[in-house]
Amino acid sequence: MEQVKLTPIIEQKYTTKTFNKKTKNLFIESFGCAMNFSDSEVVASILKEKNYEITINSDQADLILLNTCSIREKAEQTVRNRLGNFNNQKRQNPKLIIGILGCMAERIKEKLLVEEKIVNLVVGPDAYRDLPNLIENLENTGEKGVNVLLSRDETYGELLPVRLNNNKISAFVTITRGCDNMCTFCVVPFTRGRERSRDPYSILNECLDLQAKGYKEIILLGQNVDSYIWYGGGLKKDFNKASDIQKATTTDFALLMEMIAKKIPAIRIRFSTSNPQDIKDNVLHTMAKYPNICKAIHLPVQSGSNTVLKRMNRLHTREEYMALIDRIRKIVPNCGISQDMIAGFCGETEEEHQETLSLMDYVKYNFGYMYAYSERPGTLAYKKMKDDVPLAVKKRRLQEIIDKQQENALFRMKEFLGKEVEVLIEKESKKNKDNWSGKNTQNVTVVFNKNGSNKPGDFVKVKIIDCTTGTLLGVSI
Repeated sequence: MEQVKLTPIIEQKYTTKTFNKKTKNLFIESFGCAMNFSDSEVVASILKEKNYEITINSDQADLILLNTCSIREKAEQTVRNRLGNFNNQKRQNPKLIIGILGCMAERIKEKLLVEEKIVNLVVGPDAYRDLPNLIENLENTGEKGVNVLLSRDETYGELLPVRLNNNKISAFVTITRGCDNMCTFCVVPFTRGRERSRDPYSILNECLDLQAKGYKEIILLGQNVDSYIWYGGGLKKDFNKASDIQKATTTDFALLMEMIAKKIPAIRIRFSTSNPQDIKDNVLHTMAKYPNICKAIHLPVQSGSNTVLKRMNRLHTREEYMALIDRIRKIVPNCGISQDMIAGFCGETEEEHQETLSLMDYVKYNFGYMYAYSERPGTLAYKKMKDDVPLAVKKRRLQEIIDKQQENALFRMKEFLGKEVEVLIEKESKKNKDNWSGKNTQNVTVVFNKNGSNKPGDFVKVKIIDCTTGTLLGVSI
């Protein structure tokens, strides 16, 4: 299990390739959620057709793209600070193209071109196919490019992403885009548009391609995977017998997972993110049925108070959420459950805060992502509600939530002591090169001794002998 994180900002730089004179060098950095990292792989696929190759060194780049996050103010400031690092490089190489992609591009659009003078391109999440045209026009005319049009049908479904993480162990597969849940604190519906699902057969083909390339784990991605729905139509080939033809029928998330689990039983399947009002029992039964579907659910709740949930326009109550937790525990025993929690939302009282802490005690989450509320322009909360909880109170409540999570995480970790778990080796431990680090089916990080010829990508049995609040410690069997 990962340590508790206080910010969603992640930064990733990708590996270098060998270049020739005909290629141009592309440097991409991704910030924020897993969807942005997946989108960067789509962008790399689109630009590969225009002879762009990935470089890890920004000073060698002809094109620099930052795939951005707008979920918090700090996320946007991180990107602005990063842009400042490229000022000198732009002065030395005026032909260098710098672009902003993703949610920040969608949210503040042309403003970026004015305020961040070194930026040449601003492209939203549904407009990545237009990047080659915008780049060509910029090179020919010097005109800066903006395309932030949202789409009701773009899924990039037929593209095979260029995998920017070269460990060939775990890969993202996007199954839905956008979000129809209008939570009052969230910018995602405005930056990523309406919800839409991808053809299940294109998803299955991408998973099969990953299997052929040696990957051991896929992570099905969407703002809300449980609302996945594909109505099909026409004749489709059966996913088990290529010679059989069947009438396409409605495919929901449970059936999609079953299709993948049956077809590639040697690959682990994870998914993120679930919304409490949308996850159905058939998903839980599918998880329980197939051993290659991991027993872990990221289930954001945001608050344990019904009155706060109502102000947030969360489409579930505290009682409904607790009932769902009970069903998960019954249908998928030992399932790992993680959370998102916001401290100090508009009008939050001390009593409402205490309700959040009591909910955390009820669930005893394995881990969580916790934040103090910050206003996001364009959201209903920003327009209609007063951000009236003092910063000092937000910080104190956030710390109490973190402390509660640490307490409950240790409780969950101790449940593994003395037990055997299966671990997918991902890498060497950062603290000790004589140890491996990987994850078990509950998405908990396990560190254990190297033994024999085991290597990253192998599944191994490990006996757990100790733990911290964030890591299981074990010995290989």
